[in-house]
Amino acid sequence: MPSPHRQAVRKLFGWSPLVISAIPDYSRAMRSPLIAMLLPLATAWAADPAIVATNAGGLRIFEAIKTPGNLCLSPFSIQSALAMTYAGAAGSTREQMASVLGFPDDAAELAKGFQSLNQSLGESAKRAGEDTSLNIANRLFGAKGFAFRPAFLDLCANSFGAPLEPVDFRANPEAAADLINAWVEKQTQERIKNLIPANGITRDTTLVLVNALYLRAPWQEEFSKAPAMGFQMDASQKLDVPAIARTDSFGYKKSGGFTVVGVPLRGGQFQFVLFLPDAPASRLTAGLLAECTNLPRQSVALTLPKFRLEPPTLPLGETLQALGMLAAFDIPEKSADFDGIAPRQPDDYLYISNVFHKTFFALDEKGIEAAAATAVVMMRMTSLPVHEDPIEVRADKPFIFAVQHVPTGACLFLGRLSDPQ
Repeated sequence: MPSPHRQAVRKLFGWSPLVISAIPDYSRAMRSPLIAMLLPLATAWAADPAIVATNAGGLRIFEAIKTPGNLCLSPFSIQSALAMTYAGAAGSTREQMASVLGFPDDAAELAKGFQSLNQSLGESAKRAGEDTSLNIANRLFGAKGFAFRPAFLDLCANSFGAPLEPVDFRANPEAAADLINAWVEKQTQERIKNLIPANGITRDTTLVLVNALYLRAPWQEEFSKAPAMGFQMDASQKLDVPAIARTDSFGYKKSGGFTVVGVPLRGGQFQFVLFLPDAPASRLTAGLLAECTNLPRQSVALTLPKFRLEPPTLPLGETLQALGMLAAFDIPEKSADFDGIAPRQPDDYLYISNVFHKTFFALDEKGIEAAAATAVVMMRMTSLPVHEDPIEVRADKPFIFAVQHVPTGACLFLGRLSDPQ
């Protein structure tokens, strides 16, 4: 049985065998300054499966999406919706979901973790002040008259705040999609529209589990407009883009192949994190994300491009299947097991048909505004002083960015900017 410390480190780094092979025991791990520094945080994370799943599992999904160019998703939203689905999974379906998403064996423990995380996020938004707006909403849209298990409905309602709304998918699937999209649009201040694409819901749809997330927050101190910045999109293409700048004491570190800058949002409860890669091959890790909650302060002259991302709906079904989550999608046939949601019969059972995700992200001199929504569609088969010489950081080439909840380290948004326009 691995020690609690080794288990904690495994969870922190996303259950990576490579990392574990490099840390055979606790005493040897403590000889590494990096691991020694991260171990207290890792131990805390080990007790909070929702944060582990959000960061490590969310990062794994982010890396598995091979779409070139800009990318933005919400690890928190994706994992929240899938955690509700996981509450009803059994057998190999549950095992594969746990392996791919970084979920613990105990679905009830995961649900309590998300309940605690949601509460912490809400409290942080209040502490940040009235200029910060945060909304987290979950909802189940289920087929009218379908026999969902009461225990599943109770867990979703009590732990996720996700009541069941009966919908007549069979009579009018287009109207059902419109109903869900309208709910998402309202919860995200009209930033996420048409989450469910055309034909995303059919007459055979039985349950749609939805998470919606919205965050608007000003910077701790506003940036100033700066002269247009030359943004090096690739080796051959450079374009001038609107920019903002500020010299201040920021979180700063050179680590893991990145220049990392943490920019606080008002109230200090949330922060924008810039990961400027030293080389195109630099890879973000859950360990580096963990470091960002406690970056050393440094005087930095920071220049950022203004940008606004409104990508289309991202179907995640194929990505999750490629990562090994097959049984949930009924691959091979008759392997899906969501008996915890509704009684499973050999020729009458539920499976995931697709997972839809959509985001919005805008950054300017005043602050950030971000929104995300995720729908799991299931079908039925049948403050330090400024130094005199600041470090200059210009985000003038493709970079990764995140929005992080500082008290817990949970990653709410994660993106890649390749083209600011």
